[in-house]
Amino acid sequence: GAYWRGDEHNPMLQRIYGTAWRNKKELKQYLDMLEEAKKRDHRKLGKELDIFTFDDEVGPGLPLWLPRGAILIEELEKLAKEMEEKAGYQRVRTPHLTKEDLFLRSGHLPYYEESMYPPMEMEGVRYFIKPMNCPFHHKIFGSRPRSYRDLPIRLAEYGTCYRYEKSGELFGLMRVRSMQMNDAHIYCSEEQFEQEFMGVIAMYIDYFRIFGIEKYVMRLSTHSKKDLGKKYVDNERLWLKTEDMVRRAMDNGNVPYVEVAGEAAFYGPKIDVEIWSAIGREFTLATNQVDFAVPARFDLTFVSPDGEDETPLCIHRAPLSTHERMVGFLIEHYAGKFPVWLSPEQVRIIPITEAHHDYAAQLQQRLRAEGIRAEADLGTDRMNNKIRQAQLMQVPYMPVIGDQEMAEGTIALRRRDNTRQNGLPVDEFIAAVKEKIATRSSEL
Repeated sequence: GAYWRGDEHNPMLQRIYGTAWRNKKELKQYLDMLEEAKKRDHRKLGKELDIFTFDDEVGPGLPLWLPRGAILIEELEKLAKEMEEKAGYQRVRTPHLTKEDLFLRSGHLPYYEESMYPPMEMEGVRYFIKPMNCPFHHKIFGSRPRSYRDLPIRLAEYGTCYRYEKSGELFGLMRVRSMQMNDAHIYCSEEQFEQEFMGVIAMYIDYFRIFGIEKYVMRLSTHSKKDLGKKYVDNERLWLKTEDMVRRAMDNGNVPYVEVAGEAAFYGPKIDVEIWSAIGREFTLATNQVDFAVPARFDLTFVSPDGEDETPLCIHRAPLSTHERMVGFLIEHYAGKFPVWLSPEQVRIIPITEAHHDYAAQLQQRLRAEGIRAEADLGTDRMNNKIRQAQLMQVPYMPVIGDQEMAEGTIALRRRDNTRQNGLPVDEFIAAVKEKIATRSSEL
């Protein structure tokens, strides 16, 4: 919603939109897009597909993940952990709250205070729940002496963060107050910076390929001189230096980008990845940030080859945004028709009559033993209704079991796209599904 003078305590305003078009064809395209947007809206599909819910007693902007949504999250985490392990990341875990001192030292207080929840006081000490993981990772880096031989150090975490978004800014999963963030911090020397920074960009592009994301823009967000000391750390020399380092890295990597002044993080420049969903909704999905200020605030150092203490650069990256925003995007991107590897329910077995229930249950057990998420509909509904229910839940595969299938050890396969394949041997079906999962294929 929109509020008078931007204050959520004031009356809500009613927006009135008007559009103008050069011809009827463009108007029709726009109206078709609006209709498609209604069908793909993640708030609508998230409810229909049992992915997430909100509850007034829990609070606005605090999503509750249902079992199917939890599976989506687990699959995203599995993908991220696989890619990060190959790239040399180490996983860490940090608490949800901390003493005020930590955020005073990091600079989040006062720069980020408007987006933080109010503090709580215990035994005369003020604590904040964390809006981000960065200061905790800095403490882990600084927990022992470091040498140039140790660098780069890449620390990753799926940490839950809490940010106070105004009520009028909350929007389904896209803008929430509780979020699980695929966060990492890379500590490196200046000489290592370009390789590490572009390694993150390459990881982003790999993710986009897996999810079939083709329309995106890399945006270099820089500081504005007039906001130094207010919105940004007051060090013009380091701002100009690190912004040039990012430009040089992107140019050398032949990665196109646009530049926007005044939208950097308070501690350094960043590359934000702007994407468009299938319904034309634009938002920031991923970020790759340079932190030149906070490592010095934490007295982070490493011993250089000549024996001197040097301050590392820190690259802060979040390639899959938050679980909330990523799942919201993917719901709309796929219109709820997730690829097999990501589908919460990959197979639903449909016995024609009660006489086929035992065989269906045995097939379910076999599929699960092979690592396939399978259910068997052993209810009393007619076969066509069972198929319809599976289609509404966007289940990729619906093996139908009758007398012939029991006798031959086969299935009559129905796919989500309405294609069929009769007499398919069970072993062949299992092998095909496992291959789709293992390769994270986007095809049925």
